[in-house]
Amino acid sequence: MFVNFRLARSYFKTTASIIAVFLCALNTVSAVDKAVVMGGKKGWPLLSKMDGVVTGKGKYGYDAMVLATNSHGVDEYTDLLLSFEDGASDDLTGNYNLTMNDSITTEVHSLMGKKSALTRGKGGIRLRGNRNTIFGKEGPCGSFSIEFWLNPSIAENGEVVFSWRSSRTVANYPLYQMITGSFAGNHLEWSFTNVFNGYVDDDGEITLSSYRTIVPNQWMHHEISFDENTGLLEYRINGLLEALKYVTTNGHETGGSIYVPILGVPADIEISPQYTGLMDDFRIQRAPRPETKETGRMDTFRVEGGRFETQPVLLSTGAELTEIDALVSMPAQTDIQFYVRSGDNFYNWTDSYPEWIPVKNHRKIEGVKGLYFQVACDLLPDGAGKKSPSVTELKIKYKEVPSPLPPFELKAFAGDGEVTLSWPYSVDDTVGGYYIFYGDRPGEYLGREAVEGYSPLDAGSVTSVTLSGLKNGKIYYFAVASYSKYDNRIMGELSRETFARPKRK
Repeated sequence: MFVNFRLARSYFKTTASIIAVFLCALNTVSAVDKAVVMGGKKGWPLLSKMDGVVTGKGKYGYDAMVLATNSHGVDEYTDLLLSFEDGASDDLTGNYNLTMNDSITTEVHSLMGKKSALTRGKGGIRLRGNRNTIFGKEGPCGSFSIEFWLNPSIAENGEVVFSWRSSRTVANYPLYQMITGSFAGNHLEWSFTNVFNGYVDDDGEITLSSYRTIVPNQWMHHEISFDENTGLLEYRINGLLEALKYVTTNGHETGGSIYVPILGVPADIEISPQYTGLMDDFRIQRAPRPETKETGRMDTFRVEGGRFETQPVLLSTGAELTEIDALVSMPAQTDIQFYVRSGDNFYNWTDSYPEWIPVKNHRKIEGVKGLYFQVACDLLPDGAGKKSPSVTELKIKYKEVPSPLPPFELKAFAGDGEVTLSWPYSVDDTVGGYYIFYGDRPGEYLGREAVEGYSPLDAGSVTSVTLSGLKNGKIYYFAVASYSKYDNRIMGELSRETFARPKRK
């Protein structure tokens, strides 16, 4: 059979070229779309910041980031705080000890936080204060305020939501004392009996009653407070003034002397001893109602909203953020605002550096690149502070520059005190150059002897390098890795290892 060898060589050469082009096309990838998902089925990981936000119910029954309710916190003036969030009725300040508890905590119809207390008229909560509390010591008590949220099942006569009973001796005569908050004709009435020193009108009793009718099955905020500097005793519901009295010798703000409150023998306080319904965020303060407190504003959520920030997320060198794809719920007049930032080293980040960049949900993001990414989210309620937006899932979409392929072969030629390395170009056209790794143990490329520099060496885009200054008779191991033309920090896998032993010829 006659064979045209010249034609055959041409055929195989052409075929090899086609295969090389095909392999090159397979390995030419500009960027790969990827995503990091938080929330949803995966749940929420630890966040670097949660200010005014908590985990609540989101879409499809998953946990979501929502605004925290405007619950009270402990400050320097807090005498007692019951939040009922821990499933108990313990005082968060540690100032009062629980001596009796007939309440239960419930999540049904709770207002502040996730839980509230339910009492059924069988004794409620009894607490005993230490010697540093208002009701745990004898003598002048100064300014005070008592406030709580109330949702009564009924509002009938005789329902008692607060009670304190004691006595003190005046001129060798025992004087009965009492502070109560109880229902009378669908109104909540506060009575102070023999509490204000020297006040003898009405047998020493001062009564303030709500102007409005207390509606069952509706949350209302109640606050009774006294200011020792002005003598003002006032009662407010939902921040609005219901009744007031200046406990002074002339009954006015100026021109008279103030009757100061003096408490007698320390006695337990009783909360909801004869009350049926819900209660939340019960607080006693050693201070009057602040003048800066907004009148008429008892919002469920803080009007300034809340914020959460993710931990810096490690992606890959040269990654580029492309989109925030969040599953959200935004009731009318609420809003959600997203921010992103990036960098190659998050250890020097601060609250304001790198700068936060505002972005839109489901909108394309450009120019945000780095090894680390961080996302922040502001949750804003409606103007009335009654509705909260939520974020059920947060998907961070980004493009990743793939690692380039290494040369498929590496050869080493030993010389006198040197080794010459050569390799073919990588078939990956995203390669921008090559790093040379060397060392004196297999797989450990810690070489420092070559005149050309320490391992790894940037050889640029060449395919042959001679390393000089090496010791004759010593074996060296070598490998080459490609790096990306888009970013020389993006390095691919190492080539197969080779070795050589320099020697004098």
